[in-house]
Amino acid sequence: MLLPRCCWGRWLMGRRPRCSCQAPAGFDGKDGRGSRVREKPPWRVLFLGTDHFARETLRALHAARDGKEEKLIEKLEVVTVPSLSPKGLPVKQYAIQSQLPVYEWPDVGSGEYDVGVVASFGRLLSEALILKFPYGILNVHPSCLPRWRGPAPIIHTVLHGDTVTGVTIMQIRPKRFDIGPILQQETIPVPPKSTSKELEAVLSKLGANMLISGLKNLPESLNNGRPQPAEGVTYAPKVSAGTSCVKWEEQTSEQVLRLHLAIGDIVPLQTLWMENTVKLLDLVEVNNSILADPKLTGQTVTPGFVVYHRPSQMLLVRCKDGWIGVRSVMLKKTLTATDFYNGYLHAWYQKNSHAHPSQCRFQTLRLPTKMQQKTKLLLCNSALSS
Repeated sequence: MLLPRCCWGRWLMGRRPRCSCQAPAGFDGKDGRGSRVREKPPWRVLFLGTDHFARETLRALHAARDGKEEKLIEKLEVVTVPSLSPKGLPVKQYAIQSQLPVYEWPDVGSGEYDVGVVASFGRLLSEALILKFPYGILNVHPSCLPRWRGPAPIIHTVLHGDTVTGVTIMQIRPKRFDIGPILQQETIPVPPKSTSKELEAVLSKLGANMLISGLKNLPESLNNGRPQPAEGVTYAPKVSAGTSCVKWEEQTSEQVLRLHLAIGDIVPLQTLWMENTVKLLDLVEVNNSILADPKLTGQTVTPGFVVYHRPSQMLLVRCKDGWIGVRSVMLKKTLTATDFYNGYLHAWYQKNSHAHPSQCRFQTLRLPTKMQQKTKLLLCNSALSS
């Protein structure tokens, strides 16, 4: 039998508990409130989560509670965080629709549970809270830890062009994010040109399935946990609104496309056109046949230079290295590349007929600090964080 709460304190303080097959002297198999600790399913679970990734885990737990073949979950309650949306975050919406008891952090209810489960929660958990669970708290984290510890692992996976990612089921430790021992880890290739939203959908299903598998043999899973490697640690901090402002002089076309794939579903990339903010809605890689156009090869242009390519009906923008294609933008309303040319670019050429074409360019947008902080919160409370 796995040693419950009485041994967690020693583990949390950095010392491994004695072998789980031997109970300590005086241990009576109860959890401190007089209830006998369960050695096998069905489990009583408290789930803590927020976003779409977490909702998939909650859905799997809910299905396991109502399963007809084998009873894995007996009790399931939910904790989420406050939201500016009247509907609440995806986890709260699902809990209400499914008539699951739901609490708002820092309220975690007063019931008795065997194990806690966290997915995309974004709050540090205290040792006192962890010790309330005989089997501790598990975290479903969408990366191959120790790579991409922190609140935005999927965004950073896409942003940095990782070709392999995965999901880690780990034990929560107090006061620091994502440092606990690994119980399960599975890897998958990152599909080419995946957005963070698309990758999140794949990883959420993988993580949910892994968790259910681990809960079927929970004591064994915990006993087989291994420390995270000291090598290969990287961090996935929150992404600020300033990240969405394209720096044409500093970023290559590949970096701009990755940035779009990483955060474009949450906050569109932004730039400046003649003192007007322009949101870049649909960015694509530029193929070699377009790059061979004499208009692009026959002159020296500065980063940010924008030209309309009629055959492909795209705006082509010069980056630090190479070109990026833009199919639609937003000023006061959404415009196709052709609309933007007819309404803005063509007018600029008529008004500045003697100017060098390279002066027709996007410039880097500088956001005020308050705006950056506001959008940082949006990015953190949206999907793709944990």
